[in-house]
Amino acid sequence: MPELPEVETIRRSLMPHLVGRTVREVVVRNGDFRLPVDPSAMRERVAGRRIAGLERRGKYLLCELSGDAVLVFHLGMSGRLTVVPAERPLDPHDHLLLKLSGRRGRPAEELRLRDPRRFGLAVVLDRREVASSPLFAHLGPEPIAELAGPGAPQAMLDGGALRDRTRRRRAPIKALLLDARLLAGVGNIYACESLYRAGIDPRTPAGRLGSRRWTRLLTAVRAVLADAIAEGGTSLDDYGDFRDGDGDPGAFQVSLAVYGREGEPCLRCRRPIRRIVQTGRSTFYCSRCQR
Repeated sequence: MPELPEVETIRRSLMPHLVGRTVREVVVRNGDFRLPVDPSAMRERVAGRRIAGLERRGKYLLCELSGDAVLVFHLGMSGRLTVVPAERPLDPHDHLLLKLSGRRGRPAEELRLRDPRRFGLAVVLDRREVASSPLFAHLGPEPIAELAGPGAPQAMLDGGALRDRTRRRRAPIKALLLDARLLAGVGNIYACESLYRAGIDPRTPAGRLGSRRWTRLLTAVRAVLADAIAEGGTSLDDYGDFRDGDGDPGAFQVSLAVYGREGEPCLRCRRPIRRIVQTGRSTFYCSRCQR
């Protein structure tokens, strides 16, 4: 599933292609997503509008349109958003097409949402409804404040605040990192990598972490996410082989220290990396370096 770094990478790669252009036409080839798309309503609210900006909130991409409309995308398990020449043959899983206004000297282009599993969504909201929408109202603060999109909580995020919110929680710290109510958009890969960098056992009950260890973990989360964004996200076959808005893969998979490395030597101590299952997700860690 595309996580925060992948969605941020898509946002950055799409901005030069989309911002300032007008959606000439909307084509819904299959509206059977997690939230069904009404083709008539989508055309009425999106066609003819100018794309004013692109923002991200958690794992959602927000396409701000003229007239105070916001087209919200979530890529689910296997979704991709790419800008391609309109003449390119359609893939069977290209379910939503936004035909874009032309650019001088360039062939006609369109934004295509490809989603083989159709677990993603595309929904139009009024801008004033975004923060209170059920899609966003439950989301906690962004781990990296300067990347926070519209409606993100503005409260101070630090180790002490996270300690206060989790002091009575018995759930393993790895599970809490995946809880979007605590931190928006971290995801499984980056939770594993952050816990490794912070030297914290993923099975540790969250309530046992004091402010100092929470500060260390939050610092690790921010560093891991920033590194992943800088490398264009993570492209793994079991995560839908992520591609950005230009169709290019990410490169952070070559920097993974623990995720997907079961049985391989730890980069610090050489002990084999272990894998366990927590809340239905694989967790990778080093039993010596993470306490």
